Amino acid sequence: MPDAPRSSDGANVALGDGAFGDALVAQRDAPVGGQAVLEGVMMRGISTWAVAVRKPAPEQLRPGGLEPEEAALGEIEVVSHPLTSVLKKHRVLRLPLIRGVVALGESLSIGFKALGISANAQLPEDEKEISGGVWAGTVVLALLMAVGLFFVIPVGLTSLVKDQLHSSLLFWLVEGLIRTAIFLGYLVLLSRLRDLRRVFEYHGAEHKTISCYEAGLPLTPENAQRFSRLHPRCGTSFLLVVMIVAIFVFAPIGLPAWYWLVLTRIVGVPLIAGISFELIKFAGKNRRRGWVRAVMYPGLMLQKLTTREPDFAQLAVAIAAMDAVLALENPMGASEEERVGMEVVA
Repeated sequence: MPDAPRSSDGANVALGDGAFGDALVAQRDAPVGGQAVLEGVMMRGISTWAVAVRKPAPEQLRPGGLEPEEAALGEIEVVSHPLTSVLKKHRVLRLPLIRGVVALGESLSIGFKALGISANAQLPEDEKEISGGVWAGTVVLALLMAVGLFFVIPVGLTSLVKDQLHSSLLFWLVEGLIRTAIFLGYLVLLSRLRDLRRVFEYHGAEHKTISCYEAGLPLTPENAQRFSRLHPRCGTSFLLVVMIVAIFVFAPIGLPAWYWLVLTRIVGVPLIAGISFELIKFAGKNRRRGWVRAVMYPGLMLQKLTTREPDFAQLAVAIAAMDAVLALENPMGASEEERVGMEVVA
């Protein structure tokens, strides 16, 4: 095996073990995040976010775009946008718990804009682009479905056997188990969809590129490929934390009438998201600690469902998105003042 690449100080990269296998793992956290999109990757830093998308080759252009498993073979198109977080403007929004909810809202907004850019890039120039209104409706529908699937349905199913449980302790335990089971089943189902295979490969490319940058190595497909496709700050790990945190947040509520149970599950979502965000942020910053790695292990295992090993062409796209951000800013060298409001998952 060839020698592992080393960072400039030799301390920011290590050979993985356990969940990471033999892949390289960055030993420090950087204020960058990202998201896989259609045939591309979105990267965001402190003051910039960028989307890099590989467009179809001329012979691949057809109404409706590429087939789900068809790789685009054209040039890489990069689009950059300035980023000014509302967290920088209002001190109260930077308080623990609140900052996570706001940051997640901003991440969702950027993420759906990035998806729109990537989807439109796959269409022939003479085909009508997907409008912003359509994407806004998609965001609202996706959020409603998520709250219904992971919060309303579990409490509804548990309420059907409420009288047989005879205990608020058993109720929230059963509800938590049902919620987690639905979440795990949902991920397994997604992992088996052929239509999402390439998106998961780009998800892996995003993680590898971020880790390569965090390790201080030159951003090349060869260097990035040596890193693990798993990352401590991944949104998949975050969602698992959400499922677990929800069990403890809802425990004190007891067994009120069913409509109060449903209402508390809906109203409690921001609180759960805020707590979960603080936990995943702490884990990213303290990834060297053994007990933190042990706690992160289940979430890392779940990432094996939502990421796949990318090829060099996909890594080149992810690197192009990161390079577009780095061309305008230096996230790793940013001051504490510049980092204010920078709250992202990888």
